[in-house]
Formats: sequence, C-alpha cells, structure tokens
Amino acid sequence: MAKDKLIGVDLGGTTIKFAILTDAGEIQQKWSIKTNTFDEGSHIVPDIIESINHHLDLYQLDPERIIGIGMGTPGTVNRETGTVTGAFNLNWKTEQPVKANIETGIGFKLTLDNDANAAALGEAWKGAGNNDDEVSFITLGTGVGGGLVSNGQLIHGTAGAGGEVGHVVVEPNGYLCTCGNHGCLEQYASATGVVRLAQDSAEEYVGSSKLKQMISDGDEVTSKIVFDLAKDGDFLANEVVNKVAYYLGYATAAISNILNPSAIIIGGGVAAAGEFLRARVEKEWTKFAFPTVRVSTRVKLAELGNDAGVIGAASLARV
Repeated sequence: MAKDKLIGVDLGGTTIKFAILTDAGEIQQKWSIKTNTFDEGSHIVPDIIESINHHLDLYQLDPERIIGIGMGTPGTVNRETGTVTGAFNLNWKTEQPVKANIETGIGFKLTLDNDANAAALGEAWKGAGNNDDEVSFITLGTGVGGGLVSNGQLIHGTAGAGGEVGHVVVEPNGYLCTCGNHGCLEQYASATGVVRLAQDSAEEYVGSSKLKQMISDGDEVTSKIVFDLAKDGDFLANEVVNKVAYYLGYATAAISNILNPSAIIIGGGVAAAGEFLRARVEKEWTKFAFPTVRVSTRVKLAELGNDAGVIGAASLARV
C-alpha cells in the first residue's frame, strides 16, 4: 500500500490544530483541541497522542498509508534530539522530549520545527509563495515571528535562531524588548506594539481624534481598532499605521536585500488589515530595497490563514 498521507500538528498556547493531508498538501480532514497547560504542560503530549490515534481510528485510515507527522511548536527546537525548550506559553519549564514521546505513542516518525517556521513553509508551499524555493515570511501577532526559506530549505542558523525577524532592530535605543535589546521590530509591529505606538502618539497629539479620545478615556484599544479607525479617516490612527508600515518596510527591505526572495509574505492577526496595510508597507519597502530587489521581490499578504501552520508542519514530514 502506497504511503500517501501526511499528518500536520500546529501546537499553540490556546489550541492544538491537526490535519490529515495528501502528499501533495491538500487538507482532507482537520480538527482541533484545547491546549491543556496545567501541571507544567504535562498533558499536552499525551493529548496529542490520544487525539491522533483516535482520529486515525475514526477515519479508518490504514497506518501503512502515513508518511509521517510534522509539528510546529513554540519555543526553541533542537531538531537533532527532538526536544523543545523555552516554550513558556505552554507552561513547559524544562526541556521536553517531544519527538521520542510522540513517536512511541503513535508509531510514526515525527519531525519538529518552530511554529513560525512551519507557517513559513506552509505559505511557501501552498500559499502566497507559489511553491518557490526563495520565500521570506513574517507573522504579526502578539509578537512578531517569521521563517526564511532559501534553496527550498528553512534557514535555521548555527543555533536555531535563524529567521528571528521580530528582533531586527528598527529603532536603535528604542522600546525595550523582551529579548533584552532595544528597538526590535516586535515592539513596533506586533498587536501590542501597535497599541503602544498609539498610546505614545496620542500623548503628543493635540488635534481632534477618536483614537486619542478613547485612549484619554481609558477605553480598551486594540490593534484592530487602530486600523479600523485609520480606515475611517482618523488622522492620529493613520499616523500610527504609517509608523507601523515604516518599521515593517524597513525590516522587510533589510531581509529582502540579504535574501532576494521571490516574495516576502506578511501574515498573522495584524495582517488581517489586508491591502490597507500591505500597500503602505510596500511603499516604505520600496524606499529601502536594493534596485534589483525592488523589481524581483514582491511584498504579498499571506493566503492560508489558520491553515498555514498545519500545512507547513505536514510538509516537514515529507523529508
């Protein structure tokens, strides 16, 4: 019997997403479960094992057809040992032998990588990257992550920190980042970064603005609210979006000038602002991009949404 099925797992701090795909990357079944982070995350791996085994039985899928399992996870992944460290949003306080435990519990080979890298592979393979070998991906959420694909392979670097695009410094001596440096992109283009820029900008702004009024009144302000107000013509909100676009354009141009990908793809929750954000980022990107890069690399929006992680994770098992 031909091996023609892949299993993808996208492990997140709130939800674990699963999918069964063809070897060509088409999703045939998908489901999700809540991430149980209690007891120092000790339930997470057993829950993954139980869920996959249950669904293989439910779908009556012959194990002989499974090529393997790929999984994207938060934290730092040691791809040689199959262990994960530093996944604090999973409540994993010590190194976790994820690969060994899952392989024992399910019986298939597991390939692990960082969740942002997995999403990058998904977009490169079946999304906006159009299966090109040169694709850069940046995801804007609570933080800023990314993955860089060159020669069809993820760039991991010597210690696994390749592709940490959220920590490109865009404002020397700027906001303090959780990594200990100052001025990282994550502090300006993440969902929390957008709000921080809005709050600081509101303090200096003396004109009329609904955004300023909301901040002055102590109302909850989110990145989505900032973008929605900007779309409605709020001057201050537009100034904030322009700043975000400047920092993103600067960082994505730096990445593009080094790697010259066919596409630099912007995804994640903040990118839900769509063309409204992409066009402004491209305008700034164009100012900083090397002339050859300017005509050969495209700034694009991600296309796969929440499926990028499971598709990219599944692609890890193709190796």
